[in-house]
Amino acid sequence: MQINNLTSDTESSQRKSLKSEKGFTLVEIMIVLAILGSIFALLAGRFAGARDKAKIKEAHIQMGQIANALSQYNLDCGKYPQALDALKKADDCKNWGPTAYHQGKLVDPWNNPYVYELSGTDFTLKSYGKDGKENGSGFDKDIIWGEEEEGASKN
Repeated sequence: MQINNLTSDTESSQRKSLKSEKGFTLVEIMIVLAILGSIFALLAGRFAGARDKAKIKEAHIQMGQIANALSQYNLDCGKYPQALDALKKADDCKNWGPTAYHQGKLVDPWNNPYVYELSGTDFTLKSYGKDGKENGSGFDKDIIWGEEEEGASKN
Protein backbone atom coordinates (compact mmCIF):
# COMPACT_ATOMS: atom_id res chain seq x y z
CA MET A 1 0.00 0.00 0.00
CA GLN A 2 2.82 2.30 0.75
CA ILE A 3 4.36 1.76 -2.68
CA ASN A 4 1.09 2.50 -4.43
CA ASN A 5 0.59 5.66 -2.40
CA LEU A 6 4.16 6.76 -3.13
CA THR A 7 3.63 6.30 -6.89
CA SER A 8 0.48 8.40 -6.91
CA ASP A 9 2.22 11.13 -4.89
CA THR A 10 5.06 11.21 -7.44
CA GLU A 11 2.65 11.46 -10.38
CA SER A 12 0.71 14.17 -8.58
CA SER A 13 3.83 16.23 -7.91
CA GLN A 14 4.96 15.84 -11.56
CA ARG A 15 1.61 17.17 -12.77
CA LYS A 16 1.80 20.11 -10.39
CA SER A 17 5.32 20.93 -11.52
CA LEU A 18 4.29 20.86 -15.18
CA LYS A 19 1.42 23.23 -14.49
CA SER A 20 3.57 25.61 -12.45
CA GLU A 21 6.37 25.83 -15.09
CA LYS A 22 6.45 29.17 -16.78
CA GLY A 23 6.80 29.41 -20.56
CA PHE A 24 5.56 31.28 -23.60
CA THR A 25 2.20 30.58 -25.10
CA LEU A 26 1.72 30.20 -28.82
CA VAL A 27 0.00 33.59 -28.96
CA GLU A 28 2.95 35.31 -27.27
CA ILE A 29 5.39 33.71 -29.70
CA MET A 30 3.24 34.76 -32.67
CA ILE A 31 3.13 38.37 -31.43
CA VAL A 32 6.92 38.48 -31.06
CA LEU A 33 7.37 37.03 -34.57
CA ALA A 34 4.95 39.60 -36.00
CA ILE A 35 6.87 42.45 -34.35
CA LEU A 36 10.22 41.10 -35.58
CA GLY A 37 8.80 40.67 -39.08
CA SER A 38 7.58 44.27 -39.12
CA ILE A 39 10.95 45.59 -38.00
CA PHE A 40 12.73 43.49 -40.62
CA ALA A 41 10.39 44.75 -43.35
CA LEU A 42 11.11 48.37 -42.42
CA LEU A 43 14.87 47.83 -42.34
CA ALA A 44 14.94 45.81 -45.56
CA GLY A 45 13.32 48.71 -47.41
CA ARG A 46 15.96 51.10 -46.14
CA PHE A 47 18.81 48.78 -47.07
CA ALA A 48 17.41 48.32 -50.57
CA GLY A 49 17.32 52.10 -51.01
CA ALA A 50 20.89 52.38 -49.74
CA ARG A 51 22.02 49.79 -52.29
CA ASP A 52 20.39 51.74 -55.13
CA LYS A 53 21.97 55.00 -53.92
CA ALA A 54 25.38 53.30 -53.85
CA LYS A 55 24.90 52.09 -57.43
CA ILE A 56 24.07 55.63 -58.55
CA LYS A 57 27.28 56.90 -56.92
CA GLU A 58 29.19 54.04 -58.55
CA ALA A 59 27.76 55.05 -61.94
CA HIS A 60 28.97 58.64 -61.41
CA ILE A 61 32.46 57.38 -60.54
CA GLN A 62 32.61 55.06 -63.55
CA MET A 63 31.35 57.80 -65.86
CA GLY A 64 34.08 60.11 -64.52
CA GLN A 65 36.70 57.49 -65.34
CA ILE A 66 35.27 57.04 -68.84
CA ALA A 67 35.14 60.83 -69.35
CA ASN A 68 38.81 61.06 -68.34
CA ALA A 69 39.66 58.30 -70.82
CA LEU A 70 37.71 60.17 -73.52
CA SER A 71 39.66 63.36 -72.76
CA GLN A 72 42.97 61.49 -72.96
CA TYR A 73 41.92 59.94 -76.27
CA ASN A 74 41.01 63.43 -77.54
CA LEU A 75 44.42 64.78 -76.50
CA ASP A 76 46.27 61.95 -78.27
CA CYS A 77 44.09 61.70 -81.36
CA GLY A 78 42.76 65.25 -81.81
CA LYS A 79 39.15 64.04 -81.74
CA TYR A 80 36.74 62.02 -79.66
CA PRO A 81 36.17 58.40 -80.67
CA GLN A 82 33.08 57.41 -82.66
CA ALA A 83 32.24 54.71 -80.08
CA LEU A 84 33.32 53.83 -76.53
CA ASP A 85 34.91 50.61 -77.78
CA ALA A 86 37.73 52.74 -79.23
CA LEU A 87 38.88 53.34 -75.64
CA LYS A 88 39.70 49.64 -75.33
CA LYS A 89 41.13 48.75 -78.74
CA ALA A 90 42.93 50.70 -81.43
CA ASP A 91 40.89 52.36 -84.15
CA ASP A 92 41.90 54.80 -86.91
CA CYS A 93 43.83 57.08 -84.50
CA LYS A 94 47.55 57.10 -85.35
CA ASN A 95 48.64 58.12 -81.82
CA TRP A 96 46.47 55.52 -80.05
CA GLY A 97 47.86 53.89 -76.97
CA PRO A 98 50.23 52.31 -76.19
CA THR A 99 47.69 50.77 -73.80
CA ALA A 100 43.92 50.96 -73.67
CA TYR A 101 42.54 54.28 -72.48
CA HIS A 102 39.98 52.57 -70.27
CA GLN A 103 40.61 49.26 -68.52
CA GLY A 104 37.22 48.87 -66.82
CA LYS A 105 33.87 47.73 -68.06
CA LEU A 106 31.81 49.97 -70.30
CA VAL A 107 28.56 48.98 -68.59
CA ASP A 108 26.81 50.69 -65.71
CA PRO A 109 26.29 49.09 -62.27
CA TRP A 110 23.02 47.55 -63.57
CA ASN A 111 24.94 45.87 -66.44
CA ASN A 112 23.49 48.13 -69.14
CA PRO A 113 25.87 49.72 -71.62
CA TYR A 114 26.65 53.39 -71.12
CA VAL A 115 25.12 55.61 -73.79
CA TYR A 116 27.74 57.67 -75.63
CA GLU A 117 26.69 60.33 -78.11
CA LEU A 118 29.14 62.41 -80.09
CA SER A 119 28.09 65.83 -81.35
CA GLY A 120 30.90 67.64 -83.15
CA THR A 121 33.55 68.41 -80.54
CA ASP A 122 31.34 67.52 -77.58
CA PHE A 123 30.08 64.27 -76.14
CA THR A 124 27.29 63.11 -73.87
CA LEU A 125 27.74 60.13 -71.58
CA LYS A 126 24.81 58.67 -69.69
CA SER A 127 23.29 55.70 -67.96
CA TYR A 128 19.57 55.04 -68.14
CA GLY A 129 19.53 54.06 -64.45
CA LYS A 130 18.15 51.01 -62.73
CA ASP A 131 15.44 50.21 -65.30
CA GLY A 132 17.76 50.62 -68.30
CA LYS A 133 15.15 52.75 -70.09
CA GLU A 134 15.31 56.39 -71.06
CA ASN A 135 13.52 59.07 -68.98
CA GLY A 136 12.84 57.31 -65.70
CA SER A 137 12.29 58.79 -62.28
CA GLY A 138 13.62 57.97 -58.82
CA PHE A 139 16.26 55.23 -59.06
CA ASP A 140 15.29 54.74 -62.73
CA LYS A 141 16.25 58.35 -63.55
CA ASP A 142 18.84 58.88 -66.28
CA ILE A 143 22.31 59.73 -65.01
CA ILE A 144 24.10 62.17 -67.30
CA TRP A 145 27.79 62.92 -66.93
CA GLY A 146 28.37 66.54 -65.96
CA GLU A 147 24.99 67.01 -64.32
CA GLU A 148 25.17 67.32 -60.58
CA GLU A 149 23.89 64.51 -58.38
CA GLU A 150 20.70 65.13 -56.46
CA GLY A 151 21.49 66.22 -52.94
CA ALA A 152 25.06 67.20 -53.79
CA SER A 153 26.13 70.62 -52.66
CA LYS A 154 27.22 73.20 -55.17
CA ASN A 155 30.52 74.94 -54.46
